[in-house]
Amino acid sequence: MAVVTSSEQPALTHLRQDGTAQMVDVSAKAVTTRQATATGTVTTTAEVMLLLGSGGLPKGDALAVARVAGIMGAKKTPELIPLCHPLPLSKVTVDFELSATAVTVLATVKTRGVTGVEMEALTAVSVAALSVYDMIKAVDKHAVISNIQVLAKSGGKSGDWVGETAQQISATEVEDNA
Repeated sequence: MAVVTSSEQPALTHLRQDGTAQMVDVSAKAVTTRQATATGTVTTTAEVMLLLGSGGLPKGDALAVARVAGIMGAKKTPELIPLCHPLPLSKVTVDFELSATAVTVLATVKTRGVTGVEMEALTAVSVAALSVYDMIKAVDKHAVISNIQVLAKSGGKSGDWVGETAQQISATEVEDNA
């Protein structure tokens, strides 16, 4: 991981000189294909995971509901995160990996636009994880949402980026989710 020194510190683009917030002017940026993948985890009990996998939860099919919630979350990002630009999203996928005691949410968002979709991918994961939590809280009040992070992004002036966590996941899994 690269260490950024104070002389290399990038400017916070959402702050003006006087420290007040602003929406960044992206009007001069080139339209490119942009994509971001994010992940997060909901940890619960093995008993709840059996109910989740079999569709036996009191509220119904948690993963189907969470998938739609995540997609809706991505589409609503600029309404939830004040300085995000509204973007025409081309594609949003929300998938789940089940283990003995956890649900891993993986969301990929794609657009052709002038700014990236990392926030949309993070919002999709967050809302999907919140939805899973809502669906299981009747049977596990101690479930935990954690590790929400961007795995990878591509497109735009800053180019492609793959985080350390994504390097532990096969590149095929991240790209297949696109």
